[in-house]
Amino acid sequence: MSALALQAGSAQAQEVAQADEQMSSIDMLNADIIVTANKKKDVENVQAVPMAITAFNADTLQALQVRDLQTLTFSAPNVSLDQVGTSRGTANFSIRGLGVNSSIPSIDPTVGVFVDGVYIGVNAGLVFDVFDLGSVEVARGPQGILYGRNTTGGAVLINTGDPTADFRGNFRVFYETPVDGGRGSGNFAAQAVISGPLIEGKLNFKLGGYVNNDQGYFKNLFDGSDFGKAETEIVRGALEFLPTEAVRMVAKVEYFTSDGDGPAGQNRAVYKRDTFNFAVDNRGFYRNESWFATHKTEIDIGDGLLTNIFGFRDFQSATSGDIDALRVFRFHSETQFNQRQYSNELRYNVRMGNLDFTTGGFWFQQDLGYDEIRRFPTFISPLTQIGGGRQDHEVLGLFASGDYDVTDKLTLTAGLRWSRETKDAAVTYIRPRPNCSVVASTCPTSGANPIIPTENNGFTDNRAWENWSPKVGFQYRFNGDAQVYGSWSRGFRSGGYNFRITNARAFELLAGVGGPNPQYAFDEEQVDSYELGVKYRSPDRKLTLNLAAFRTDVGNMQREVNEGSAAGVAQSIFNTADARIDGIEGEGRFAVSKNLLLTANFGYINGRYRRVLFDLSSDGVVNDADRRLALPRLPKWTYGAGAVLDFATGKDSSIMARANWQFRDRFAYTDNNFGWIASADNLDASISYNTGGLTFTIYGRNLLDQVQHGGDTQLGSGAAQIPVFGGPLSTGVNQPFSENPAVGTFSPLARGRVLGFEINANF
Repeated sequence: MSALALQAGSAQAQEVAQADEQMSSIDMLNADIIVTANKKKDVENVQAVPMAITAFNADTLQALQVRDLQTLTFSAPNVSLDQVGTSRGTANFSIRGLGVNSSIPSIDPTVGVFVDGVYIGVNAGLVFDVFDLGSVEVARGPQGILYGRNTTGGAVLINTGDPTADFRGNFRVFYETPVDGGRGSGNFAAQAVISGPLIEGKLNFKLGGYVNNDQGYFKNLFDGSDFGKAETEIVRGALEFLPTEAVRMVAKVEYFTSDGDGPAGQNRAVYKRDTFNFAVDNRGFYRNESWFATHKTEIDIGDGLLTNIFGFRDFQSATSGDIDALRVFRFHSETQFNQRQYSNELRYNVRMGNLDFTTGGFWFQQDLGYDEIRRFPTFISPLTQIGGGRQDHEVLGLFASGDYDVTDKLTLTAGLRWSRETKDAAVTYIRPRPNCSVVASTCPTSGANPIIPTENNGFTDNRAWENWSPKVGFQYRFNGDAQVYGSWSRGFRSGGYNFRITNARAFELLAGVGGPNPQYAFDEEQVDSYELGVKYRSPDRKLTLNLAAFRTDVGNMQREVNEGSAAGVAQSIFNTADARIDGIEGEGRFAVSKNLLLTANFGYINGRYRRVLFDLSSDGVVNDADRRLALPRLPKWTYGAGAVLDFATGKDSSIMARANWQFRDRFAYTDNNFGWIASADNLDASISYNTGGLTFTIYGRNLLDQVQHGGDTQLGSGAAQIPVFGGPLSTGVNQPFSENPAVGTFSPLARGRVLGFEINANF
């Protein structure tokens, strides 16, 4: 549902003063939603920003019952904020058809996630529970100037709540549960936040805590047990220091821990894709723990603002999963992943006459360590397969961007960013070998494999990528309520190394090992984006319409090619093709009366390969069959509609009801189109009763009970070989968008229909 519409309805319901003087939805639309995406001194109204962006403020997020970022997947056109499902909490975000389709931790995201201004360098640990949010902004399209490399698809900006100068608090508790037969148990969570001054006018604090006990939504048909259990705890503290009128400092620290079951993997050779049935003999697990800290300093210097943001994250995870998704042991996997990152951004924004100018520098450094263990029955592999990778990763960047007002209506924009990215990697192939740990540096990266002497153990390598990312654009404001804008920008996604190499000989053949210049790394991806948009709001603020058309040319496309193999599944990273993506999208809302708002949105994308460099179709040759394949992560249509109804029930009470339906087309998940995600109609609804500072809400999510999956990866070595996988629905032949696989699949399930009850108290 349109964020602005929900903001209007939610704020109206919570700010009722008197029944006969209640603010209408039309009046509430006069209260601008502000965004920080352009990093200017003064925050901006979302309708004034010349870019496609959807913003959710605190009231909107509460009205949507947002538990994690995945909740927002069906809230904006051409946006999918899914998790991959292999390991709980691993992001699988895609915007305008640009996304990844793997949990390999050495892959840089296409959609950058920034928490309180700090870039998160990996996808792991991003789709867990969130609370006390100030806002979420989803910027569609490349954001390479102000947000750097690796945001070729877009950026998601998460801003947690800041301390306040007055004492206030919030307590929130919810319980939700499946209501359909054959499902698991309920999910309970509670949060408490308190904020206020420690030293009047000088020092403010905020302290919050969150606990979640999920008893497991699914039912494992292997033993009839509830599956998907998770326990999560979050503690967050913040201080705001105001030493002078011109200086503001905010420090935040968060401790996060979450433990639970492994993936609810469905095998399409056994169960149909439109059911929630699955059976796994290995329950698996995940264990995640992290520390996250930020420090932001703002110094007001006359017409300018100097901002420095420092960030630190230490993230550790361990997983075990039943990857064959069968009742019997065929392929289980365990991983350990450690990430530690530091970053600092210093920028200065100043208004000089007709020029609004922003410049700054960025430094980012992270260390990655990854172990993967693949376990098979002895008749398949006599030893476990062990491997992974370590990587030191450093980024330097300098950027400048200016908006020049040619007239009071026309503004021209130009920006440029220089980036240098260095990666130093040590990779051990995931092959049969004696027990060792890549994370602990006890696995070999050179020499011959003692179990398979004809194979090498791995490699060490380092490489740097350096480039310039430009942007030019214009904005023409017809009046205070309408504008047209356009831009061209170029962005890059860094090259790197694959930590999950399971076919040593094939990789080394492609890498040219033994030749004069082996290419252990895959190269960077270049994205050129063209966008033309219109934003309009009627003078009476009843009608708002935003439209954007875009073209994206992707060069040297970076893909994670997933193929079934004797090792269960081989996931290789290559520069596979050049592609073009065209699309159009729109959002609108209309206030029918002071109590009723209607919303609607749509998105259309058409993508095609322009040049193919790799055998995407898995038929052994590069030809027209590859060029005809659908681009992965690209649903052709997304569209939806919603309504918000609110009305007073007394002097200080009101009721707000909302409903939102969103359709997302089917899309290919793997490059060969053997794996794909079905279309879905998602319906959410809620009704809230507000009295004073208390709000009681009954809500439902995915009310049409649509079956969705985090991924769909083919398994096995093929029906003609050893029947490692397979089932009654196996066909023996893989075909694009086929209902049934040749042998088997690993397809992690997402939740179906959920009903819940929430109590929210503000004081």
